[in-house]
Amino acid sequence: MMRRSFLTLLITALGFGAAVAQVSTDYYLPANTRYNQNVPTPQEVLGFQVGEWHVRHDLLVKYMYALAESSDRITIENHFRTHENREGLLLTITSPRNQSRINDIKREHVQLTDPAVSDDLDVTNMPAVLYMGYSVHGNESSGANASLMVAYYLAAAQGSEIDELLENAVILLDPTLNPDGLGRFAQWANMHKNTTTLTTDPRDREFSEVWPGGRTNHYWFDLNRDWLLVQHPESQGRVATFHEWKPNISTDYHEMGTNATYFFQPGIQTRTHPLTPQANQRLTAAIAEYHAEELDKIQSLYYTEESFDDYYYGKGSTYPDVNGGVGILFEQASSRGHAQESIHGVLEFPFTIRNQVKTSLSTFKAALDLREELLNHQRTFYKDAQREARSASIKAYVFGDAADQARTNHLAEILKRHQIDTFELAENIDADGKTFEAGSAYIVPTDQKQFKLLTAIFERRTTFTDSLFYDVSAWTLPYAFNLPFAELSSRQFNNDQLGSAYQIGKELTGDIIGGKTSYAYAFEWDEYYAPKAAYRLLSKGVRVKVASQPFTAPTAEGSKEFDYGTVVVSMGVQDNPDEVHDIISEIAAEDGITVYSLNTGLTPSGLDLGSNGFSILRKPQIAIIGGRGTTSSEVGEAWHLLDTRYNIPLTIIDKAQFGFADLSRYNVLIMANGGFGDLSEGATSGIKDWVSNGGVLLTYKSGVRWAKQQGLAKVDYVARTGRGSDEDRIPYIRQNRDSGANVIGGAIFNAKIDLTHPMAYGFNSEDLTVFRNSTMFLKPGNNPYSTPVVYTDNPLASGYISDANVEVLKNSAAVVISRYGGGRVIAMTDNPNFRAFWYGTNKLFANAIFFGHTIRAQTAN
Repeated sequence: MMRRSFLTLLITALGFGAAVAQVSTDYYLPANTRYNQNVPTPQEVLGFQVGEWHVRHDLLVKYMYALAESSDRITIENHFRTHENREGLLLTITSPRNQSRINDIKREHVQLTDPAVSDDLDVTNMPAVLYMGYSVHGNESSGANASLMVAYYLAAAQGSEIDELLENAVILLDPTLNPDGLGRFAQWANMHKNTTTLTTDPRDREFSEVWPGGRTNHYWFDLNRDWLLVQHPESQGRVATFHEWKPNISTDYHEMGTNATYFFQPGIQTRTHPLTPQANQRLTAAIAEYHAEELDKIQSLYYTEESFDDYYYGKGSTYPDVNGGVGILFEQASSRGHAQESIHGVLEFPFTIRNQVKTSLSTFKAALDLREELLNHQRTFYKDAQREARSASIKAYVFGDAADQARTNHLAEILKRHQIDTFELAENIDADGKTFEAGSAYIVPTDQKQFKLLTAIFERRTTFTDSLFYDVSAWTLPYAFNLPFAELSSRQFNNDQLGSAYQIGKELTGDIIGGKTSYAYAFEWDEYYAPKAAYRLLSKGVRVKVASQPFTAPTAEGSKEFDYGTVVVSMGVQDNPDEVHDIISEIAAEDGITVYSLNTGLTPSGLDLGSNGFSILRKPQIAIIGGRGTTSSEVGEAWHLLDTRYNIPLTIIDKAQFGFADLSRYNVLIMANGGFGDLSEGATSGIKDWVSNGGVLLTYKSGVRWAKQQGLAKVDYVARTGRGSDEDRIPYIRQNRDSGANVIGGAIFNAKIDLTHPMAYGFNSEDLTVFRNSTMFLKPGNNPYSTPVVYTDNPLASGYISDANVEVLKNSAAVVISRYGGGRVIAMTDNPNFRAFWYGTNKLFANAIFFGHTIRAQTAN
């Protein structure tokens, strides 16, 4: 039950709002606790009581440093910096005695994960390790605000209870996993707060952030999906910390809808990943009893085993489960501001904070009582993993693409960040109909500590006990990178195949074959960073062409066949040839591109260099529509790719302002997922005129729907079947499950790509794996040349899809090209930049940008 003053109740009843909450330290923390007076309270440093305002990140940092300076229980470090250069703090909190030998404690604790020595360790007196992570979603800020009170309690509380805790535990406290999002949200909530009487009307502006909101990081990524993918500095820092310590319990504090109550795990048991041992779920349930007991004391409503699951290993509450620990998700009903009406009464910000504080304290108590069980679980987890690895039929995975070192290296980098031993391939291997070349591929033996996690990364799972998923149902990383890979049996694998161990920071290597030339340079489009290289040239005014057909040319290494999409820079047409030589050198040295010097335009076969089969490239000038109604994550994914990998500027035009934009500044316009029906008639007319005059409109997901409605994209939908049941009557309780089963929450599918099409430049196999989380199905275009990517007759590669949906998906289109006047409209059913780790289809996105205007009109719908 929410405790509110009579004044609050009276004001609410009259419809005016609520009084500004006034609470004391005892509201949050155990009553009758003595505190070290030399340790400052949050109020003394911040100038306000916790819960009175939403704490800004800079003030959170200020307080944590103040605690570290005043308490010998705390050491503090910065374990990452965000894209916006904010500090990601980590407080290591334990007894002064433990602090004096912290490195020994850490070393011994991590040895529990090594079956070779773990049996020799006595856990009787070994501290448990806890990772307390708060507010990975910036606008779910009760967690970050709770961290202030939790840290104060750990630093200043006195008595036998706190002494016992700190002597038997090392607590790693991460006050906010998303500093950029927290800063954005705190500013919003505070700038709309009344200073005397709080407005509680849910329609108030305080509770409705402007797009993109504070949930995400700088590039609008959901960091709670990035634990496995480690594409952002916040994730890289916290995953490094995780493996440095291997925590026994990891907490993940969130918020949910205002009318909810409080959730803690365990979640829905049928949606637990099969690789997670049952012992993990038993421990989760045992810990849950401590949370229930603590929340019962303050009459807070809560629930478990509903709504949320433990399937996707990329979440903060699930990643620990496949690493020998126990991850726990907490979800608090959100006030979203300082006080908001709900079905349970006025939900006040301090109340939401208190629940998060209380379950932090109950986590400590559980860790203390279950310490030896948790430590033994960790030891057993890795011993069982070793036993499973040695009996597994798969002895190693091999992956790599000799034509694209960047994609190959980036996958190896992800594996290394998860402490998965990965080695350069020392000798050529033929497996699964593929050849993997020494020096161009990596091999991952399965007999290693991280057997469970590497299995989760490489497995292709298509059968499930449940058809509903809170997040994606598949994430097979070699598919995400579109890399050839194979599973090696005991007959195929031996230790002689293991070369040097991969280390993060390996540089890409490129070269200029033939040195400086006065005639032409050429490089193929295979390498991942070829778009970055092309933009370097085009942004400097270099004239660049692309080959629409293969050709053979003499080089310093002999005759070479250049593929579709080869970029050619002819020196005779350049305004500043010396600058071109310098840029080519940068491309080879920094982008990992092998460039060939050509000394003649006459080729033994295929196109001569002066042929009309080469198309002039134009410098991409790109805009994307963002703002309210568009999917911020998909806009952010495009922004992140172009900015951080290709170094190409992107203009994000707010949808509400789009009618005022001068589209003549751009030659590519992107419409990602979102609702565009509110674009004005003038804005819509402007887009049509712009495309007709030669612009390239790149659309995907619901952007395709808008383009079809406006007559820009000439596409047709595949009709979906009915409800997929022969039953006349179905029990009411099944409706949610049945409707959810027809959702494609996120799975991986097989497609075929036309290697002769400009959309396929740089691809070397017609087999392509794509990610899909939508149920829009397109027919192949009426023009037989207009569909460069189609799903196969057996489309499911990994993950869940209903039988009805798979029938509709078979042989449907993934990409359809239309023409509108002199321009092109590219329709994609899927987001090619999903969560920044889907490297394999980034090239489709880049090809639309660089080569969309070269697609011949006769080949489009």
